[in-house]
Amino acid sequence: MTPKQSIRGAFAEASSFLTQCGVLEPQRNAQLLLEHVLGLSSTAYYMMLPEPFPEAAIAAWEDVVTRKAAGEPAQYIIGEQEFYGLPFTVTPAVLIPRPETELLVEVVLQQIERLWPGRAAASTAGEESASGCASADRPIVVADIGTGSGAIAVTLASQAPGLCVYASDISPEALRVAERNAARHATAVAFREGNLLAPFAGMTLDIVVSNPPYIPADTIAGLQREVRDFEPRLALDGGDDGLWPYRIMIKQIDLLVAPPRIIGFELGMGQAKDVANMLRQAGHWNEIIIVPDLAGIDRHVIGVDSLFEF
Repeated sequence: MTPKQSIRGAFAEASSFLTQCGVLEPQRNAQLLLEHVLGLSSTAYYMMLPEPFPEAAIAAWEDVVTRKAAGEPAQYIIGEQEFYGLPFTVTPAVLIPRPETELLVEVVLQQIERLWPGRAAASTAGEESASGCASADRPIVVADIGTGSGAIAVTLASQAPGLCVYASDISPEALRVAERNAARHATAVAFREGNLLAPFAGMTLDIVVSNPPYIPADTIAGLQREVRDFEPRLALDGGDDGLWPYRIMIKQIDLLVAPPRIIGFELGMGQAKDVANMLRQAGHWNEIIIVPDLAGIDRHVIGVDSLFEF
């Protein structure tokens, strides 16, 4: 960077450099990185713009800008991403939580309240069992499949403390990140390692929610470099047509004591009709709901058994 610059000057220089390097949202990325390097909140950042850039932070600043110019997501550089108003630790072992997934959490919470009014809002009475779930009266049990950073599971546990929340992932590295986030937000989530629903064989799950890999394998090469080159392929590759995780999970329902009353999936563009048909053909849910995201893309499919008495 140019010597004796103000923080505003460093921001302008970095924004221009990132633009030349083909980085999307260069100004937003430059601001995020500046706030991180200088330890500033957004409000303090704007107040500090006229101030000289601290010499002690120049090396760190040049390092993060160089990493961002090479395509590394700012969230991995910073080590954090906000989800549903909570900060989540993220590393290259996990997919970066997306805003559209917040809608999946919101819809699942709405359906929980619809089927079990008031049951999820208050902590369940009774002593804690080894799983982290209360053992006196059977609670409503939810499992987040392919949890990654734990964003869905931790948010559900935070928003609805009466739930008994489990989360699984095939990646032990991802589970370690999720465990950190559960501890960070003081939520009781029980984690299990394994492929999709397999870790829950023989269990009763009332709710299954999942944002699984859904990118068709032969399209991964065409993704933005921030995703293609840095986010874990294990969390992206959904097989030949992007639908294999949904097929497997629906088949694995037979591993459970009974089908869950609510099943909620996030999915890719153009996949909603196929996934909705899979749920209809399974025959366990009398309502199939397709939920668009804020861009109007059919992003979530929810199956609900509203007839069964708990």
